[in-house]
Amino acid sequence: MGLLRRALLAASQSRWLRERAMRREFVRRAVSRFMPGEEVGDALEAAARLRSSGMDAVLTRLGENVTDESEADAVAAHYLDLLSRVAAERGAVEISVKPTQLGLDLDEGRCGARLRTLAERAQATGNFVWIDMEQTTYADATLRLCRLAREGGRPVGVCLQAYLRRTAADLERLRPLDPAIRLVKGAYDEPAAIAYRDKRQVDASYLGLAVSFLKEGRGRPIRLGLGTHDVALIEQIAAQVAPAGIGREGFEIEMLYGIRTGEQFRLAKAGYRVQVLIAYGDAWYPWYMRRLAERPANVTFAIRSLLP
Repeated sequence: MGLLRRALLAASQSRWLRERAMRREFVRRAVSRFMPGEEVGDALEAAARLRSSGMDAVLTRLGENVTDESEADAVAAHYLDLLSRVAAERGAVEISVKPTQLGLDLDEGRCGARLRTLAERAQATGNFVWIDMEQTTYADATLRLCRLAREGGRPVGVCLQAYLRRTAADLERLRPLDPAIRLVKGAYDEPAAIAYRDKRQVDASYLGLAVSFLKEGRGRPIRLGLGTHDVALIEQIAAQVAPAGIGREGFEIEMLYGIRTGEQFRLAKAGYRVQVLIAYGDAWYPWYMRRLAERPANVTFAIRSLLP
């Protein structure tokens, strides 16, 4: 792992830096590169613009590790209201939620009940709930929550991280559920004992996981979202699954708002199914630092946004 990435990930966990950075106008201006605004209305307006260009959206309210049950209840209520607000979109605007937003640190059972309620609302409105994957210490609990929420075929998917050595086994354990998977490379600073730290290894893991999942799941109601901005890797996956009869409509590309926007439009025009993850809310600091750490180019984007 590069020194810059390690430093940015360490900074994402610093309360001292968070408190100071969030008061700085120049930092907030840089953040605006990656999110349309802090209010849910800002995110919905951005989603509408994307739909006019043939792309769907996934909305996520930033925040994690709530410390009070009432906070977790408020997050669940927010997402329930959002699912009702976008019901007319019939799945063109989905939601993504972190388990620690729903109180996983406090009580797994109550967290699971909140998540199940969201899944039931999504099922009733023709929508979908994505469960984000956080640090590896939460992985087992997150997968338990996914199984619970998906009972009865509820529309629930989970994020898996290709840089974790355990992910291939996790994917196999999920296969009987005909799962929906968002596959990302990974954005946390995990030790070498449990995670690949060399980019080539991470890319190889990502490629192998995506291709095997698509080929082995052909003909079944699975769903795969390629959560990466690595367009060369996306096209490599497409090329490897094409001989098996899996076309560009057989998976999704999930990119973040404001990152490689030109590629998002190009891929959508080329016939790929593109979803854009739109973040909003005032708890943006740790999320933003992890976005900078993911790709060195993001740091360049942030610096350019500060210039006249």
